[in-house]
Amino acid sequence: MHLLQTTTISIALSASLRSRHLVCALTTGLLMATAVAQAAGRPATLRSKPVADILAASKPQEWRTLDPEKTLYLELSAGRVVMELAPDFAPEHARNIKTLVREKYFDGLSILRAQDNYVVQWGDPNEEDAGAKPLGSAKAELPPEFTTRITPSIPFTKLPDGDGYAPQVGFSQGFPVGRNTATGQTWLTHCYGALGVGRGNEATSGNGSSLYVTIGHAPRHLDRNIAVVGRVVQGMEKLSVMPRGTGPLGFYEKPEQRTMLKSIALAADVPLAERTALEILRTDSASFTAVVNARRNRLDDWYVAPAGHIELCNVTIPVRVIRN
Repeated sequence: MHLLQTTTISIALSASLRSRHLVCALTTGLLMATAVAQAAGRPATLRSKPVADILAASKPQEWRTLDPEKTLYLELSAGRVVMELAPDFAPEHARNIKTLVREKYFDGLSILRAQDNYVVQWGDPNEEDAGAKPLGSAKAELPPEFTTRITPSIPFTKLPDGDGYAPQVGFSQGFPVGRNTATGQTWLTHCYGALGVGRGNEATSGNGSSLYVTIGHAPRHLDRNIAVVGRVVQGMEKLSVMPRGTGPLGFYEKPEQRTMLKSIALAADVPLAERTALEILRTDSASFTAVVNARRNRLDDWYVAPAGHIELCNVTIPVRVIRN
């Protein structure tokens, strides 16, 4: 059984400049507020703008809708989990997963594993037995797609803070990513909600028939060692509450412990009236940069010692329901 084992340059530069301008504006504002307060003989009171206010003031063009051809609906008895694929980073795996989904491979399979503070994983419990479910026209082996090349077609908005796992980190089309300009590589990272492909010891053994979602503290040590193909954009609460498995690595030891997958479907194959209408804040937008800066500084009545720093996986990408 298998276990876990950039936007065009102009957009990136534009996002970087917006970020610098916002940081400079915030710094200038803080210095001015401090000077005014000191002149008045009282302690300075500095405040950051609430994220809710930033989002309320955002412009319609700063949000994007999900592409139905890149959106998966995982249906459980508890409800729907919406996942977005990132074919720019793992095109062969995304293509194979879409084939498996369209040929109903996942329907009726099970969640096999729920490891505390780590992952929930699903697939065929008989994968290595004679009773394994046929893959249909999907490929049994794929080349490793643990990283991809940095190209102008893959957007990148750099996070201002450093990272222990990558020379640079930031966001690309709504996904948290790492990259190394020295090697010319970029990759999706294992933040909360990351959708990955289970594999064995062989690098070519992950074909997308076994998938997992990160439900705990970001296991960034897995980056560049396994194919990450997307992320959950809605419904994480339905996965994170799965009963923890009692076997090694959180595998369920008895069939009755498993949760059945009712189905997985591409949104494009679901009637329009039955789709989940969502918008995601563009990670190359001024409002997203403002959200990141507000999370980094957190100058409000509650915080005594704002960090002035934020890690990649601590940045929540805003998602909202489209109201008719």
